[in-house]
Amino acid sequence: MIVNEQIRASEVQLTGIDGEDLGIVSRNEALALAKQHNVDLVCVSLMSSPPPCRLISRGAAKQGMHAQKQEAKRKEQPQKVKEIRLTPQIEEHDYDTKLRQVEKLLDSGNAVDLTVRMQGKEGPQAKELLERLLKELADRGSKETGIQMSGKSVSVRVHPLR
Repeated sequence: MIVNEQIRASEVQLTGIDGEDLGIVSRNEALALAKQHNVDLVCVSLMSSPPPCRLISRGAAKQGMHAQKQEAKRKEQPQKVKEIRLTPQIEEHDYDTKLRQVEKLLDSGNAVDLTVRMQGKEGPQAKELLERLLKELADRGSKETGIQMSGKSVSVRVHPLR
């Protein structure tokens, strides 16, 4: 964060305390305005010429920078994938319980792998079960790929809606 005398540009694009645009002014004039209003001159970005600067209190500037860092840190963390296992002959109460678990996981931002373990010729039943779950979860998540059948399991990955 570049503040007050650390700003080296001769002219700055100045934004006032209440967010009003004050235009392009000299650095010295901007520093005088900052002292007059008892605030700091904070450079927002060095990528443009003249650099955009704001008149804000240092505490507010530090708080804003901290919030931006926290947000960036949160976004860079990889998404967690949780697995929920089911069977094709699931009872209605157990189905509702699993549905609530998946909804809670999706609401917390996790991706969910729905896996149905099957024996024998239960493939169509397992696929119907996953399609029913996907239909009920449409308002909370979307499937990444289609329903995949491999060996003795049928699975689909659901991502939360953002």
